[in-house]
Amino acid sequence: MRVRVRRPGKPSLPRRARRLSRMRPPAGLGRPAGRGRFAGGGEDDRRRRHHRCEGTRRLPAGVRRGQRGRRIRAAAAQAPSCQTVRGHGQGHRNGSTPGASRRHGMCGAHLTGASRNAAGRTRTSLPAPQVAPGVPRIGLFLPTTGLHHLLLDEVARPLVVTSGNVSDEPIAIVDDRAHRDLASVADGFLTHDRPIQARYDDSVVRIADRTRITVRRARGLAPAPLTLAVTMPLSGVGAQLKHTFTLAGDGRAYLGPHTGDLSDVATYDAFRQSYEDLKRLTGIEPEILAHDLHPGYLSTQWALDQPLRRIAVQHHHAHVAAVAAEHGVRGPFLGIAYDGLGLGDDGTLWGGEILVADLSGYRRVGRFATAPLPGGDAAVRHPSRTALGHVLDAEALGTPRPSPELVRRFTDLLDPAEVSAVLAMVTRHVNCPRASSAGRLFDTVAALLGLANAVSYEGEAAVRLEAVAGTAHAVPLAHRIVRVGGLWVYDSTPTVADLLERRASGEPVPDLAAAFHLTLAHATSDLVARAVEQGAPRTVCLGGGCFVNGRLMVEVRRRLRAQGLRVLVGGEVPVGDGGISYGQAAVAAAQVTTER
Repeated sequence: MRVRVRRPGKPSLPRRARRLSRMRPPAGLGRPAGRGRFAGGGEDDRRRRHHRCEGTRRLPAGVRRGQRGRRIRAAAAQAPSCQTVRGHGQGHRNGSTPGASRRHGMCGAHLTGASRNAAGRTRTSLPAPQVAPGVPRIGLFLPTTGLHHLLLDEVARPLVVTSGNVSDEPIAIVDDRAHRDLASVADGFLTHDRPIQARYDDSVVRIADRTRITVRRARGLAPAPLTLAVTMPLSGVGAQLKHTFTLAGDGRAYLGPHTGDLSDVATYDAFRQSYEDLKRLTGIEPEILAHDLHPGYLSTQWALDQPLRRIAVQHHHAHVAAVAAEHGVRGPFLGIAYDGLGLGDDGTLWGGEILVADLSGYRRVGRFATAPLPGGDAAVRHPSRTALGHVLDAEALGTPRPSPELVRRFTDLLDPAEVSAVLAMVTRHVNCPRASSAGRLFDTVAALLGLANAVSYEGEAAVRLEAVAGTAHAVPLAHRIVRVGGLWVYDSTPTVADLLERRASGEPVPDLAAAFHLTLAHATSDLVARAVEQGAPRTVCLGGGCFVNGRLMVEVRRRLRAQGLRVLVGGEVPVGDGGISYGQAAVAAAQVTTER
C-alpha cells in the first residue's frame, strides 16, 4: 500500500494510515477544514474507488465544487458500526423501525447528536448540510476494509464517501487516470499495489414501511445470482439511465454492475468491458440478446450490432416483469409501471402505465393523461417547462384547464423569455413530444410548488417533493378517471387545477406535497379497480423508478391491499431502470419457453 500526496502542505491522512504507508504528512484528515481524499486501498476496494472527506462540518472546497463536477446529489456517510449509528440516532426515517432495519441488515437511524469515543473526544454526528442538500435522509454504510476502520477510528466522526469519478463518467480504476481526472479535487491518493479488477459502485437500499426497496444493486449484492426460469443462455442489455445488464442461464441470472447513465463513449466502453468480464466469470455465452424498443439507446444499438438473435422488450413490460420474476410469478398479473419515460409500442412516450401481463407479453389497460414536454430532453432538466406544458396543453379529457389567473401566479415567477419560448412551442406543437408520464407529473407538481424549476439530475424534483411531503397528513387533490380509446385514463388536469387553487388560498406547501402523493395513490387504486372489474388478475406488481419514493409505494400498496389484492414490490432487483435488464431477460426467457 502506498500514499501519494499530490499537493504538499495540504491536510493528509491520519496517523495510523501514515504508519501503514510509511509516510509522515503534516496534518490529520480529521481537521474541520480537511479536504477530500481519493482512497483505493484494501481487498474490497479492488473493485471500488472512493473519494473521502470528514463529513460533520463544511465540506471541502473540492467536493463542494459541484461534487467533483457532479450533479448535486446526496452523498453517503460511513460510520464505524451499526451500534455507533444507533447510539447517535434519534429516530428512524420513512417509517422504518429498528426491527425492520435489522431484518434487512441495515442501521436505519439518523446521524444526529453527539457522543464521545473511548479516548474522550467528541463524536459529532450531524452531517454537513451539503452532504444531502434538500433531502431528510442520509445514506449510511459500514467499513468494509481494515483501512476504513483505521480512518474512522482516527477521525472519530462519520466520513463523507462518494465514488472516485467525474460526473457521468465511470469510476476510475487505473491510478494514472484517477490522478489526471481527480487531481483538482483530491489532496491525496491512497492507492493499493493490487490493481482493481472490476468497477462496482456502492449499492443503495432503503426501507419503507418494513419493505426493502433496492435503488442500486452493486457492490455487496452484485453479481450474486438471482433465480430465473431460463434454460437457453441469454442477456438483457438494459436501458439507458442507471444502466445494468443481466446474464442468464441454467436457472440463474447475474445482474451486472451499475454502469451509470449509458450516454457517452466512456460509459459505453465500461459497459462492454464489464459484459466481457462477467461472461468470463459466469461462463455464460449468450445466444439471445433482449433489448429496449428505443432505437436511440446505446444498449439497443449495441445489441443490434451483435450477430445474435435479438428480442425487443417494451420498457414498462420489463419493469413489471422484473418484479414478477423475482417473486416467482408464473401466471398473469397486473403491472403498474410508473417512471420518467420509456418508448411505448405505439411509438409514443409512456411512463404512467397499467398493464395486464405475464412474462411473455402484455396489453395496456390504463394510463396517465398525456402532456407535452417543451424542448424534449430540456423539459426533463427544467421542470418549469414540464409544468407550463401541463397547464397550457394537457390532454383534453373534458375537464377545464386552470384559470388564466392561477396560471399567471406561476408564470410571473419565471423568466418571461422562457415563458414566451415555451408558449410558442406549445402553441405551434414544435419540439413538444407528448408523454403519459408519472415521473413528469411529479416534476410538474414540484415546479408549481416552487421546489424545482431546474434540476441537476433526473428525478431530483420528485426527491424534493417526497422530502417536503414527509409524513404530513392532507386531503387528496381532485382527480378523475375516464374511458378513452378502450383504456382507463387518469385525467390529471383536475389535480393540477386544484393544486393551484389551494396554493393560492395559502395552503402550506408540505400539505400540498403530501396531498399529491395521496392523490396518485387514490388514482392508481381507481385505475386498478376498474381493470379488475373487467377481469384483470388480482396479483399486482409495482415497478418503475417512481416507486423508489417510499411514501408513494406505501400509499399505493395500502389502498390496493384494501381491495383484497396481492401486491408485490421488487426487493432484490432495483425497482428503477437498474432492474430493466433483469426484466428483459425474464421476458426473453419466457418467450423462448413459449416457442418450444
